[in-house]
Amino acid sequence: MQVFYVPRPRQRYWLHILLFLATVFTTLVVGSRMEYNFQHGRPAFSLEDDDLPFFPARWALEQPSRLLLGLPFAGTLLLILMSHEMGHYLYCVYYGVNATLPFFIPAPTLIGTLGAFIRIRSPIRSRTALFDIGIAGPIAGFAVATTVLIFALPLSKLMPATAAAPDVQLGYPLIFRVVGGILQLGGRREGASFLQNMYLHPTAIAAWVGMFATALNLLPGGQLDGGHIVFSIAPRAHKQISRLTILALIPMALYFWAGWLVWAILLRVSGMRHPIVAEWPEVTGVRRWLAVFALIMLMLTLAPAPFGHSSLLEVFRELRPGQ
Repeated sequence: MQVFYVPRPRQRYWLHILLFLATVFTTLVVGSRMEYNFQHGRPAFSLEDDDLPFFPARWALEQPSRLLLGLPFAGTLLLILMSHEMGHYLYCVYYGVNATLPFFIPAPTLIGTLGAFIRIRSPIRSRTALFDIGIAGPIAGFAVATTVLIFALPLSKLMPATAAAPDVQLGYPLIFRVVGGILQLGGRREGASFLQNMYLHPTAIAAWVGMFATALNLLPGGQLDGGHIVFSIAPRAHKQISRLTILALIPMALYFWAGWLVWAILLRVSGMRHPIVAEWPEVTGVRRWLAVFALIMLMLTLAPAPFGHSSLLEVFRELRPGQ
């Protein structure tokens, strides 16, 4: 009998470091503008200053003190993203699954990044391992984002009564209302109205991004974290639940946020199948309660309309001639 040894691919540390440093820079740039706007009594995403471009890299680099303004946002956001990915990675190490370190994706977007991910390069041998690897990231990211939110939300400012509506209007998940209610930030006002009347501190925006990323990853379909959890609990129901998730995202795109259509397409194109994992032993005990907690996290972090006035119906309305 011949035995073949397949060496593990080496970690490309230089690439991880390069992408991380690039993401540090891009998040510092957008964070510097957020902090500048916040200090001058404007919404974080305000585009009122015509002298500053959408991604003000040159402006930030002209004076180092400007770039340093972005430290609160950049540091907080990268901590949340790193916590999520390291939750996955450490459990991969625990179960002997070959996985890469996190890859960060720098981009000149509203938040300076497209997120982060790890790549799993070997089979996952059991449903228990799949469950633990899948849920560890969302729990770690949610825990850090919630802690940040508790400290960051009180740093936000009330908008002046005469202030115009922000250029980018955020929709808030339930966790913001829960934390705001516990901290009694809204006084006697109920619901999310007090949030719509505040200029969020940049670190609170980082917490919002962390919650948004948690909700996206916990969507119960395909090969998202939520899909891994579903497959580990009920492998035969995975495909049907993925289809139901896609069907739910379509009306959400129509009435709330057009971006849900993109996620529905991604799930349909690449996420219906799932890597084979040994059927036995099944997931039991406390892990089933953790699956319920994952559902609660999804309910707390999901904002049906994360960006205001961005449903497909509103987009079509704006594209009509004469509008």
